[in-house]
This record gives sequence, C-alpha cells and structure tokens, in this order.
Amino acid sequence: MGKSLFKLTSLNLNGIRSATTKGVEAWMAQIKPDCICVQEVKAQAADVAGRFETLAGLKGHFHFAEKKGYSGVAVYSRHEPSAVQVGMGSAEFDAEGRYVELRFDTPKRKFSVISCYFPSGSSGPERQEAKFRFLDHMGPHLKALRDQREFVLCGDVNIAHQQADLKNWRSNQKNSGFLPQERDWMTHMLSQGGLSDVYRQLHPEATEACYTWWSNRGQAYAKNVGWRLDYHLATPQLAARALAVEIYKGEKFSDHAPVTVEYDWAC
Repeated sequence: MGKSLFKLTSLNLNGIRSATTKGVEAWMAQIKPDCICVQEVKAQAADVAGRFETLAGLKGHFHFAEKKGYSGVAVYSRHEPSAVQVGMGSAEFDAEGRYVELRFDTPKRKFSVISCYFPSGSSGPERQEAKFRFLDHMGPHLKALRDQREFVLCGDVNIAHQQADLKNWRSNQKNSGFLPQERDWMTHMLSQGGLSDVYRQLHPEATEACYTWWSNRGQAYAKNVGWRLDYHLATPQLAARALAVEIYKGEKFSDHAPVTVEYDWAC
C-alpha cells in the first residue's frame, strides 16, 4: 500500500451484544476505520461465532477471558495482519483476556496495533493489587516491544493521568484510577518508556472535552462528570504522524466514548 491515512478507533464496548443493539456497527460502517480496538467484549468464542466474527466489513481477532461474561478484547481490521499475538505472556492476566496484537510487517517496517484492557481496582484492595501486578508486567513488555517495532496500544487503561483528565480530581486522589502509583506508572511510560499519549499530544490543554468514561450513577453523563480512561499510546515515530483525534459523543454505545485518531501512516 502507498502512503495514506490510517484511521484507528478504540472503544470499550461494555459488552459486544449490548453495544451492537445500540448501533455501534452502523456507526462503524459510517466512519470506516481501518481498525477498531474494542475492550470488554464480555463474550466467549461460542457467543461470537456466527454473529460477531465481522462487524461493518472488518474481521475480528479476539482474546477471550476464561470467565464467562468477563473482560475480553478484540481488534477488528480492514487489513489482513501478517501475524496475531494473543496474550502478553502473563498466565494470570492472559486468563482474563486482556491483550491482542495485530502485526502488519513488511520488509521495510514492523508495525502493530494492540487492543488492551487494563484491570480496574475499584472493586477492592485485592483487585487493586492485581492492577499493580499488571502494570509491573505491562511496563517491561511495552518497552521490549518498542525496541522491536512501531506500535499503538489502544485501550481502556483505567488510569486518569493528569488532573485535567477527570472532573473531580481532588476527591479522587485516594481512589483507583487516580492513585499516585498509577499516575506515576503512566508518567514513567511517557517519559522513560518511550511512548506518547496521542490525545494529549494533539490537545495538551483540553479538560472537560477529553473525558471518555462516565459513571452510570446519578447524572454523571448529563453533567459531564467524567474521566479520560481510554488512550492511544504510540511509539514516537507513529505518534508524530497523528493528524487529528475525535472523541465521539453523538451516540452512546456504552459507558465509554470511542476515541478515533487519523494517522498519516499506511497499514
């Protein structure tokens, strides 16, 4: 393929069956992404068979959780990958269906698109400790991958990095998603880890417009009391080719909004 735009979307579906009843496939057909990375599929292979192998003409590549109705990620792609990597080499978290990587390699370039769903620690201390273990594994994994290839990781990272990334930052400093250790991990990955936060690169000063997730409690969505939890984390060469980003709020497919970036980059 020659030089062209590459349109890439990330969306936590909060259940693929639920999101498809709310029109996500028609929206995909309208915006025509090259790839869409989805998280919280909440389905197994048998549920996908005959229903969700393709959406809007894009072929899905999945990592299912062992537990039914839990987690699960996929990348739907318009282009055929040269390889698919399922899991990130952690027995604990690979059982939870949190990582799938599509590789698009040519003799001149190695390039990956990753859909990843980071754990939430909000249900209690045990899951927060699991989240820290996940970060401890994911950091070195991404650094090693960065040394081998260009990539963009799309996903629900379950971390609001900066005060500008959530409405009520003062009252959430001791809550999962905005803990100092989590934010420090993100800072490290963006400074010493060699990754770029594509949204912040394009919109460094954005506040309320940047939110991608809203609690279902109260009137959080109506009042835009949100968090920015969904990211494109890219290697520098790829991040430098990001032209535009949109957080789509015209329809509500789940409790997250899709984040779409156009890159000056051929698949």
